[in-house]
Order: sequence, then structure tokens, then C-alpha cells
Amino acid sequence: MFSAGDHRRSARMSWTKFGLWQQLLAVALAAYLLPLIAPLILFGRLTRELQSTDNTQIASTIAASTALLIFRRVTAYPGARALSFIVPAFSTTFGIAAVALLLLRVPYSGPMLLTGYVASIGFSFLLGFLDQRSQGGRFYYVPVGVMRIVEDVPDVEWIELMEPNLPRDPHAAIVADLRSNHTAAWERMLAEAAISGIPVYHTKQLRESLTGRVQIEHLSENSFGSLIPALAYRGFKRSIDVVSTILLLPLLALPLLVIALLVRFSSPGPILFRQRRMGFRGVPFDVLKFRTMKDRPPDSEGDDGRAAAITLDEDERITRVGRFLRKSRIDELPQMFNILRGEMSWIGPRPEAVALSHWYEKEIPFYRYRHIVRPGITGWAQVNQGHVAALDDVNVKLHYDFYYIKFFSFWLDVLIAIRTVGIMLTGFGAK
Repeated sequence: MFSAGDHRRSARMSWTKFGLWQQLLAVALAAYLLPLIAPLILFGRLTRELQSTDNTQIASTIAASTALLIFRRVTAYPGARALSFIVPAFSTTFGIAAVALLLLRVPYSGPMLLTGYVASIGFSFLLGFLDQRSQGGRFYYVPVGVMRIVEDVPDVEWIELMEPNLPRDPHAAIVADLRSNHTAAWERMLAEAAISGIPVYHTKQLRESLTGRVQIEHLSENSFGSLIPALAYRGFKRSIDVVSTILLLPLLALPLLVIALLVRFSSPGPILFRQRRMGFRGVPFDVLKFRTMKDRPPDSEGDDGRAAAITLDEDERITRVGRFLRKSRIDELPQMFNILRGEMSWIGPRPEAVALSHWYEKEIPFYRYRHIVRPGITGWAQVNQGHVAALDDVNVKLHYDFYYIKFFSFWLDVLIAIRTVGIMLTGFGAK
């Protein structure tokens, strides 16, 4: 009754007022009809060739419908401010459509395709705005058991149920600690709510959705499911990593060479920085980065090794070129070779220095479990939290990593990839 999919859909800015087919119909019609109507309104005629009109309308409709489906999937996760993903989603699919039309050498109309792009984005924003206004954004909670969620998620309107009566609110959703022993009156109320169609959520599941973090209390707990993430996707993800890296390397060869020269002349030392990191299945490997620091001490074991591995705020060792590379995350690009060697992925938990990893494993329960997937150049913790080093912050970061492992999927990777672009532009969380 309280599935993971249900609680994800409740926590996002979901378009509950407009169903999937209504959204698809509205966006598809906008992408199909407006490119046809616009020339009539602006110029009093259609495009010169009917075939180019048909090809453009078909491409526009497919691009808009695909973008909407991608948009719905990536915004099913917490931290996804839905409206901010409309432009990236539609820009990607319409860009692919334009490239496909060029490569296939079929006649099409550029202005019509642009009209379909603008029209479908406009309709999507309109639907999202109307639905946002219709949503209540509040939760009623049963004051029994562990309800830390009320303090952990202050941005939500929480209303305490003083008596076991159904709330008189058409947008009501009830939150309860379903592991606690409730009185018969409260249990009857929760059952009646579920029967009446009022969503009832377990506090632990809803907390995961609203915060984007998962805290493992017991390795055997059922709410986490299998300890092995989706094996089918893991193989597919590896194929995506290899193919995309092979395609990107020739395109990035010249920029990488320019960056290498800038690093070389910025300060004495090697171009690449190598550090021993803990990797997939707990196997150490040498991670590659453009060197961004001067006189960085070599790795060592024990407390000294931990101190050398931690980058401080406003670290004086960072060079002028290195500061830009770190802020934009460009210093991570040599890790494409780690991807080809099978040591890393584009997306996954960031690998920690071996000295730090051993320390965290001693201090934080279940820390070693994060090595069940390949470490990544970017990840769920990076787009939500940024760089951290303090033990308490690392514990929170671990909960983000567990969330990624629990909901390990293509669509979560798409969301992380989109948010990473914004982080590269803003420098969020860099040190």
C-alpha cells in the first residue's frame, strides 16, 4: 500500500491535477499544431513544401512527447525543482530532433521546429504553474512513535492530528510511524483514510523522499530491499559509460591539451595528480585529476594521511588555475580514463582517499556498503551537498549515497547529470 513509487510521487511537485495522457495530449498538440498555425498568422501562408511541414510536425511532436516523459521521470525524485527542468529536457530532445533531421537529409522547416520548441515549453510551464497553485503542500501527522521528520523537514507545513479523525481537507495526506503500536482508534482512522483514497505514508519512507537521503538502521531491513542494486541496469550503465567516454574523448582532446598546458605553467609539478582512492567492491585504485595544488604532500597512512587528503576551505595550496578547475569540476575530466579502465563511472558515490575511507569505516556504521556500486565523477551527494570533510557531514553524505544505491536507475542518473551542469556553472560545493 505504501510503495516507494507512491511516496516519491507525493513529495515532488507532481502534476496530479493533469494526468499523463492529458499532459501528453496538450504538449503534443502544441508541438504539432502551432508550428502549422504560426506561419499562417505571421505570413498568411504555409511553408513552401508540404513535405517539410509534415516532417517538421512529426519531429516536433515526438521531441515534445519524449521530453515530457523524461521530465516526469527525473522530477519524480526529491530535490528536483520541477519547473527548472522543463527547458533542459525540451532543449535536449529538440536538439536531437534537429540533428536527426540534418543527418537524415530530409526536408524540414527550421522556423517551424523552433516554433514547436517554444510552444511546447510554454504549454509545459503553463500546466506546471496551474498545478502548483492547486496543491496544498501540507501533511497531517499522527503524534505517535518516532516523528523526527517534522524537525528534519521544516519547509513542509506539518499539522498535528490531535484526535483519530480524518482531516477535512481535499488535499490531505497523512504521515504516521507505521512501526509503532497505535491504539485501535488510530489504526481504524488510518485504515479508513487509505480506503477513502487519502494517502497514508510511513514517516521513514516520506523522510527519504523529502530529504533525498536514506539511513540504514539494519542491513536486513525490508525497506531497503535487496542489498544488491539493480543488476540489469548496472550492466547497461557500464555500456553507457564506455560508449559515451569513447565518443567524448576525441571532442575533448584539444581542450584537455590546453588545460594540461595551463596546469603545467601555473606552478612547478606534474600535470596530473594521482591519489589512491577506495573503489568498486572496496578495491583501491589510482584516481586521475588535473593538478590544482602546489606542494601537495604525498599520501601516507594514519592521521597524517587523513590530513593530507582533506582539502580545506580557501586552501592556500590551490593555484589560481586550479581554483577555476575545481570550481567548474574540469579537474575531474582525466577520470574518463578511470572509466575506461572499469574503475569508475560518470555517476556514482565519489571515491574517498584510502586513508579517509579506512577512518570513516571505523567511525560510521555501514560506510563500506557504498562501495557496492562504481564510484563516479559526479553523484547524488555532490549535487545535493557538495564537498565535505567533517565526520558529521560525511555521515549525511553517506545517507545521500544510500539513497542513490536504493533508487539506482537510469532516470536518477539523468537527473544527476542535468543538475551537474548547473553545478559546473555555479561552482556549488567546490573547495
